[in-house]
Amino acid sequence: MLQIMYISSASNCAPIDVAQILTVSRRNNARDGITGLLYADGRRFLQVLEGPAEAVERAFVRIGSDPRHRAVVTLSRRAIEAREFGEWAMAHRMPGGDSDALMEQIAERLEAASPNIRATFEGFAKIRRAA
Repeated sequence: MLQIMYISSASNCAPIDVAQILTVSRRNNARDGITGLLYADGRRFLQVLEGPAEAVERAFVRIGSDPRHRAVVTLSRRAIEAREFGEWAMAHRMPGGDSDALMEQIAERLEAASPNIRATFEGFAKIRRAA
């Protein structure tokens, strides 16, 4: 299996409908056997994709060519023996939403993740939460 972690920014070309992104992504990921964790706040995206190598590569190519993303940066790409995020697909923080509850969910999902993945998500979530 392959795991890719990336960060990107929302492009300024159009308003981002995160709910629509979540709906389509969840459907595609279920179809392709991809799991992971997405932290999106409408301005930034931090995501880990994991699953069959070909499926993860295709998903990442789609993300990189999506005009709603800019500055897509791969933070980590590695082979994994087992899923670190189980069957959990995504987390999403709505503006004004309960960020404490989201932080608890993220912390639970990160328990099995590698130290580098865990540190990246925890740091990003804390910074974005303070913003």
